[in-house]
Amino acid sequence: MAQITIRDTSAELPALDGGTELPRVRSLGAAGDARSGFEFGPVSLREVDLSDRTWRQGRVRALRAERASLTRLDVGSVEFTECELGSLRWTGGKLTRVRFDGCKLLGARLAGMTMHSVVFTDCKLDYATFERVQAGGPVLFVGCSLREAVFTGCNLAGCLFDECDLTAVEFGPGTYRRCDLRGSDLSAISGAARLKQVVLNRAQLLQLAVALSAELGVTLGDEGDVQPTLR
Repeated sequence: MAQITIRDTSAELPALDGGTELPRVRSLGAAGDARSGFEFGPVSLREVDLSDRTWRQGRVRALRAERASLTRLDVGSVEFTECELGSLRWTGGKLTRVRFDGCKLLGARLAGMTMHSVVFTDCKLDYATFERVQAGGPVLFVGCSLREAVFTGCNLAGCLFDECDLTAVEFGPGTYRRCDLRGSDLSAISGAARLKQVVLNRAQLLQLAVALSAELGVTLGDEGDVQPTLR
């Protein structure tokens, strides 16, 4: 069983044999369809609007769309490679053993979905919003850019961010227990006070202090410049 393991966090990868060719399909099915064992793309579209579908053991390669709306998809053991989905709105549904590799999802909004063994590698997720995303199993972000992304109302317990750009990321209300943040710079995040019971390395303690100080508006003074005043 294919797996990715980084430090103490492991996630199962899509059960696809890299050497096996899958039947190419020209569409991703109609609403209510279940599709298994397929490969779709490369293809460029103006708009993608898909809802109420089940996908199993497939590859979606280089799907490019100016706008994308995905609703209530049940996706299992599927690999998305080098996809570029503009203005992505992905609402509801379940992702299990799914990998996004080299995908560009700028400004995406992922809301109200459950993820189990979902891996993002080398993806661009700048300005993305993750809203009410529930990690039923490990979710890994590896080498991703998440500049100015927002997490709100999410349960990311046991997830991992490794070597990610977290500049101006907002960790809003949510659960981050046992979330492994080692290997990413935390000095420019917001919501530092909400990162309770996360896993850090020693160097990150100072980064977290810098981020928290910025949120609190703390001004640091040099004690050596203060002279006693006698009255």
